[in-house]
Parts: sequence; structure tokens; C-alpha cells
Amino acid sequence: MDKAETRVAVVGIIVENSDSVEKLNGILSEHRDHIIGRMGIPYREKNINCITVVIDAPQDEINTLCGQIGKLDGVSSKAAFSNV
Repeated sequence: MDKAETRVAVVGIIVENSDSVEKLNGILSEHRDHIIGRMGIPYREKNINCITVVIDAPQDEINTLCGQIGKLDGVSSKAAFSNV
């Protein structure tokens, strides 16, 4: 795929239900070919995990990823798109 057809985005994910982590990792694994990097930070004081995923993919795929994540119990996500 031509990189001109893709967009770079940062997907912020907050996990409040640790039971959903395995499903979340499965979803991210499905999109691994487009993921540039990923960082996870446990926030033990609030018992949540904050994850940042940087992705270079067609906008439809990024939207699909966020939609799949949003269906998980106790997990929320938001994408910020670059203009590149």
C-alpha cells in the first residue's frame, strides 16, 4: 500500500477493567503491521492502565481499531490524526 494513502494517528487508550486486557492485546495484534510504536503506563493509584499507540494506516483501519476497542468493557479510546 502506498504510504500516501495512509494517515498517522495517536490512539490514546484507558483500561479500567483488567479483564479486557487480553482482548485488547488481541485487537492490537490484528493491526500490528501498521503500528509504529506502543507505550503502556500502569497507574496503580487509580487502578487503571494508560496506553498510547502510534499507527500509520488508512483512516478506515484506524477508525475500525478505535471502534473495536470501544466495544470492550471498561476500555475507552480516542484518536488524534496528523494532517500528513
